[in-house]
Amino acid sequence: MRLLLPVLLISSFSVLAQAGEPALPEGLEEFESPSLDEPALPEGLADDSAASDEAELPGGIERGNKIPTSAQEPELPEGLGEETLVEEGFEAGSDKEGFADLSGFWEVRLGTRTQDDRFEDDRSITETRLQFDLEHTLGLFNLHLVSDLVYDDLADTHEIKLETGQGWIDLREANLSFTPTSFMDVKIGRQILTWGTGDLLFINDLFPKDWQAFFIGRDVEYLKAPSDAFKLAFFSGVMNLDLVYTPRFDTDRFINGSRISYFSPLAGGIAGQNSVIDAVNPDNTFTDDELAIRLYRNFGAIETAFYAYNGFWKSPGGFDPLTGKAVFPDLRVYGASLRSPVGKGIANLEIGYYDSRMDRNGTNPFINNSEFRLLIGYEREIAKELTMGLQYYLERISDYSAYEASLPSGFPTRDHNRHLFTLRLTKLTHNQNVIWSVFAYASPSDKDFYLRPHVTYKIDDHWTMEAGGNIFGGEREYTFFGQFQENTNLYAAIRYSF
Repeated sequence: MRLLLPVLLISSFSVLAQAGEPALPEGLEEFESPSLDEPALPEGLADDSAASDEAELPGGIERGNKIPTSAQEPELPEGLGEETLVEEGFEAGSDKEGFADLSGFWEVRLGTRTQDDRFEDDRSITETRLQFDLEHTLGLFNLHLVSDLVYDDLADTHEIKLETGQGWIDLREANLSFTPTSFMDVKIGRQILTWGTGDLLFINDLFPKDWQAFFIGRDVEYLKAPSDAFKLAFFSGVMNLDLVYTPRFDTDRFINGSRISYFSPLAGGIAGQNSVIDAVNPDNTFTDDELAIRLYRNFGAIETAFYAYNGFWKSPGGFDPLTGKAVFPDLRVYGASLRSPVGKGIANLEIGYYDSRMDRNGTNPFINNSEFRLLIGYEREIAKELTMGLQYYLERISDYSAYEASLPSGFPTRDHNRHLFTLRLTKLTHNQNVIWSVFAYASPSDKDFYLRPHVTYKIDDHWTMEAGGNIFGGEREYTFFGQFQENTNLYAAIRYSF
């Protein structure tokens, strides 16, 4: 039954395509690359959407797509949207047959905590990595391979674990793409996926995130973790369709205590390497699978999209009291989004309903309740080479009275509504060779905050230096950002690109 809907949708698009090859909708000529910059931020949080949904990090943190520039449509300020990646098919015998391109970078990145954390190392990050990015085109097919060779001085082991990104090899992408018909694109293999409209906040982007990388000071691109999936894209003059099928569940690389300390309800306080979360991952191929669907089109300059997801909570959303292990309960998500020029900027609206299928009445204290999530954003240039982005994000717990009644004695109680505001400021100086930015999260309901100051200096075409920080604060140690106070850190990096 899970595969019936994709089959029907594919059949419908095949019929629509018989009339001939439709033009790509406005704004889709370029395909966005994830921009990254952020964290289970509180559930529902997640960017830098390098992109851009955690003990349980907030869901909903990611960056959205950039609206194409035209005389009528303002350009998104640099760093405020995800860049578009072009997915093209190449015909056999074309000029690009046999085409190969190799690029990459080498970098060193160091960071330290600004205060003592009794459960973690004083250093937040000490690593060097060499990335190779290879694209090879032959006839109809395009091969894309991105892999990092990594030495992480803080890692407990250098054993290679491709699913978690641990070890001396981090395989970011390994996929094959082609265009079998004029109205269809196919991509198979490991790939970085993103959609939605949020800036480091994610609602309908249910692709894996690496919150540990985000909080310890890696480049924001590493907020996006790879998916091992099949992606089908269909185009028509009526509506466009993306189908992403993941045969085996890809979990977030969530906060588990190994690198970032967190609040543990079981311990009744902050825990870290003394209590690393032991989670049971659904890992049966073709049984514990995921399906994500996006229907989208443009109405003039207005981008619209509808989303559906069937799978599991991406970060642990429950606890098994018998085994003492964290679990990933079944989850379905339904949502929609709008993005449009408004005044001199770009406005976006996104909503989502999280259907927690294993606790629909909210009476199981060990499983997340269902939730409604809302995101409203606006970004524009407010002065020469100075841009600003504002967002409001809401998480509202369903069946709240049942949740309160079922909560074990001594467990902290979440608010019925969690409110979150974000601010991004980006300033370009020195002929745009220096980028100053700050991204701030503040929750009036949780009474906590998270700041991401960052500066990048492009020395020349190859060398780049950067520095930044992850600054946490809050009144209570069990709120999403409040629990990370002792993880506040500063970092610096130098990179050579080729």
